[in-house]
Amino acid sequence: MNYTEAVDYIESIPKFTTKNPPEHTRELLRRLGDPQKGMKVIHVAGTNGKGSVCSYLNSMLIAGGYCTGLFTSPHLVKINERYQINSQVIDDDAFLRAFEKVEKVAEEYCAEGHGHPSYFETLFLMGMILFLEAGVEYLILETGLGGRLDATNVIEQPLACIITSISRDHTEYLGDTIEEIAGEKAGIIKKGVPVIYDAHDPRTAAVIEKRAANLGSPAYPLVPGRYRINSHTKEGIGFEFLAEEGQTVKLFVPYVAEYQMMNASLAYLTMDTLKEIHKIPEETLIEGIKSSSWPCRMETVMPGVVIDGAHNEDGVAQFVRTAAYFAGENEITILFSAVSDKRYRDMIREISEGIHPDHVVATQITGSRQVPCNELAEDFRLEGCRDVHADADVGKAFETALALKGSGMLFCVGSLYLAGEIKDHISKRNQ
Repeated sequence: MNYTEAVDYIESIPKFTTKNPPEHTRELLRRLGDPQKGMKVIHVAGTNGKGSVCSYLNSMLIAGGYCTGLFTSPHLVKINERYQINSQVIDDDAFLRAFEKVEKVAEEYCAEGHGHPSYFETLFLMGMILFLEAGVEYLILETGLGGRLDATNVIEQPLACIITSISRDHTEYLGDTIEEIAGEKAGIIKKGVPVIYDAHDPRTAAVIEKRAANLGSPAYPLVPGRYRINSHTKEGIGFEFLAEEGQTVKLFVPYVAEYQMMNASLAYLTMDTLKEIHKIPEETLIEGIKSSSWPCRMETVMPGVVIDGAHNEDGVAQFVRTAAYFAGENEITILFSAVSDKRYRDMIREISEGIHPDHVVATQITGSRQVPCNELAEDFRLEGCRDVHADADVGKAFETALALKGSGMLFCVGSLYLAGEIKDHISKRNQ
């Protein structure tokens, strides 16, 4: 089997398997030799901001001279993106070798009457092999969906657990209320392991605090007032963070969204909590945050062009807040698409009312969850947007939006799938 065949096989897994219990994953890890043991793991769950927090942690640890592994999801263009070793995406040969090892064990397990590992479970198992072979010392591990029943939750004794911002998403799996969703996310907390968490919402904070108290886990809440903005430009945000000992630390994030202050603060607070373990100097941590990079999360990809993967209620609200900040002094163009199982009409309404974009270009993403671009364009017109265009081809839509941008700003938003396709288009465009 070659690399392409392996990827095709993995992508077909949802058609013939279902989600398995944690015991299933543990047994497969055991048969693989428990590759996860020996790595220092930082486990991250939440609704929004997980990837950004993981990126900040990864950047700080690399700045400190450590060999790091980063496991995240979803990928934007290529499935290999889910695995980074010292910020480098793994190559196709390494991917194929890991797949073959996992699939051999999976086939033997299936022959004994057990189920095949799920899509995410397979990718997680592959990651543990990849990181072991690379000699990773610190592993930053992002949950897939939820936390309590997530495949990643088989890690028994992480260094720390982080829970980022929680909002209503995937309610069909995680519960109808914020408290229920928080309970699922808090399922990653382990006995005696410190938990660092976003405490801006008292409802979610109460759930996390109760779980931590029951397990005797030290709790470190990131409460409002721990950080304060100093500067906000197209290049990024400078702010002050109040560390545990009471001293003020000046940080800079190379992103335009104010919510990145919270994500960077969660990551810094985690590293501050673990400072006796990693022993990285404060100035190195500061530089690590400043040099971090996380694609398609309010990422400036060209002068005045920002890509954001916001695709749920809270993410869009944060996006609108950021774009509205720049709308006062800039003409704003929006390139938009969404998938059918998201509340895209609410997203369009919030963008239209909150930003009043000067130009809108609607496009569409291929696949079974496609929403026709003409339908999206009409929704923008119904919300009062006057200069609205539609093009089914993402590349052509981007070029149209770029021309409309002029000296203003272009925001590409609505779906991580759209973000991935635009990144792919820009990469080919630059070549």
